[in-house]
Amino acid sequence: MRLKNLFFWDLRFQGRYGFYFLYGFLTVLYMILLLSLPGTWKTTAASILIFSDPAAMGLFFMGAIVLLEKSQRVTSYFAISPLRAFEYVLSKVLSLSLIGVMVAAVLAVTAGCNAFFQVLLGTFLSSAFFTLLGLIIATKIRSLNQFLIATVPIEMITFVPAILHLTGITPAFCGIYPANVCMDLVAGRVFSGIGLILTVAIIVLLFLAASRCVRKMWQEQGGVKL
Repeated sequence: MRLKNLFFWDLRFQGRYGFYFLYGFLTVLYMILLLSLPGTWKTTAASILIFSDPAAMGLFFMGAIVLLEKSQRVTSYFAISPLRAFEYVLSKVLSLSLIGVMVAAVLAVTAGCNAFFQVLLGTFLSSAFFTLLGLIIATKIRSLNQFLIATVPIEMITFVPAILHLTGITPAFCGIYPANVCMDLVAGRVFSGIGLILTVAIIVLLFLAASRCVRKMWQEQGGVKL
């Protein structure tokens, strides 16, 4: 029941601050872009768009979300409530993944992707991966500028290899790299089974690490600046 209530609270919070309006607008913009491309380019373009935006939403926005919650003393309430850290983390992952999967579904249909459910699975795993990374970083910063700077290395070691892998520049054995596995799934391509197991294992470890970081953040409530 706590998780359900927190999940719907997160959805309302995201709606209040314009997440749905923003991604509604971006979805229409991406659809227009995809429809204007030649048929042979659509799937590749859709894969890059999905992986680098809706799937990575948590990495981009988690800092702002956590800082807003801190500034509004929401996290102080969570710290003294029966809520558990893992429920907070799971709610963040599920609520942001929902937006990402919905946007990905629209873009996949627009691009005429054949492996529709594989695209959605890849989007969900990518969203969980990026959201957890974003949340871990967000619990350790006190300003949005700090968050943006801290996420740059994450973007470099995930987006660049994945795009190179999609274009076939990297060797085949790089397919086990988690970011590349997610890109293969989003692109509807054959993916590495070992890589998928490794990716899920890393997501589980990130989930445990994020829960620990959230618990520590609740114990160290302090001032923040936006």
